[in-house]
Amino acid sequence: MIYCGIDWAEKTHDVALVNDAGELLAKRHITDDAAGYTLLLDLLAEYGDTEDNPIPIAIETSRGLLVAVLRTGKRKVYAINPMAAARYRDRTSVSRKKSDPGDALVLANILRTDMHAHRPLPNDSDLGRAIAVLARAQQDALWNRQQISNQLRSLLREYYPAALDAFTTWANGLCRREARELLKTAPTPSRAARLTRTQLQAALKRSGRKRGIDAEADRIREVFRADYAHQPALVEEALGKQMLALLIQLEAACTAADNLAQGVAESFPQHPDADVILSFPGLGVQLGARVLAEIGDDHTRFTDARGLKAYAGSSPITRASGKKSSITRRWVKNDRLNHAGYLWAFAALTASPGAKTHYQRRRKIGDWHASAQRNLFNRMLGQLYHCLQAGELFDEQTAYPTPAAAAA
Repeated sequence: MIYCGIDWAEKTHDVALVNDAGELLAKRHITDDAAGYTLLLDLLAEYGDTEDNPIPIAIETSRGLLVAVLRTGKRKVYAINPMAAARYRDRTSVSRKKSDPGDALVLANILRTDMHAHRPLPNDSDLGRAIAVLARAQQDALWNRQQISNQLRSLLREYYPAALDAFTTWANGLCRREARELLKTAPTPSRAARLTRTQLQAALKRSGRKRGIDAEADRIREVFRADYAHQPALVEEALGKQMLALLIQLEAACTAADNLAQGVAESFPQHPDADVILSFPGLGVQLGARVLAEIGDDHTRFTDARGLKAYAGSSPITRASGKKSSITRRWVKNDRLNHAGYLWAFAALTASPGAKTHYQRRRKIGDWHASAQRNLFNRMLGQLYHCLQAGELFDEQTAYPTPAAAAA
């Protein structure tokens, strides 16, 4: 049996091949381009890599063109956590020496000695991986939009509180098109106070608003003309220019989030697992796509529901040593899936009577809100695992039977 380890870098990679006895058979330094990938595949073929008997490969990343090339065919690629690789390095040396060729050898030996303790990259479909790219990008865009929105809100508090008061009744606040258009029209409170009713109506129409324009224009005009403290004129103008610069970033973030959400909405319903996922209360297209992005569509990835729950961080973990024992939540988890689970459980409280009853029962026995919500997510995740394996849609009565039905 031959094992391959690749120390990944930005421009070059180090490759090491070892046999069952731990002997170094070959090492190469390849470039991160088509020529380097060809050299790597030729090296693997030279040492017996075939379609029916591929050489397993360990690498410290699960993404990129190199990984895409290696995953062709039936070859198993193992993404080893860099922290785990560092611990393996210390097993055979206490000098703390480190080199890229040495790291490649360590990765190869990880597979030689402990391949059974690691799992290869899941065999997800191309559609599933494409949805994962879009869903994660859309989630990042939302986080980026919120971060810029918070920066803009903090800036407006310094010199333009009238804008915050005018937009406070709108959902999403500063992220709404009406708010962004009005800020572009009047970047300072002095200019806002001089806006006429006609100008406000025109700004609302440019933002795409169709109804209630006259009443909204009157309300905003009244807020803008109220009595507020002001910065000195020169400072106010400078802050207005700073605000416009942030507004450009917010516009781009909002556009990116909307475009990526549209991409998710077009791709996710085409997936075979979409009907099962969308049948669960609290899961819509965007949130359902995030869940699919993190668990994948390889139904053999997790041996049972407990593995999926541990991966999501919803199941508790026991720490016991001597006379001390404690049960706590997991800190090492898939943070994206855990975040999606928090939103899922929160939405399920209003979408499913059984979920709400389960949550209330956990609160009555002493759980805090976060703990009860995490317990609900843990239960729903087990239900999702079962439904995906069996190809069944969610059924409220089966998931949360009434006391009489449960007793029967």
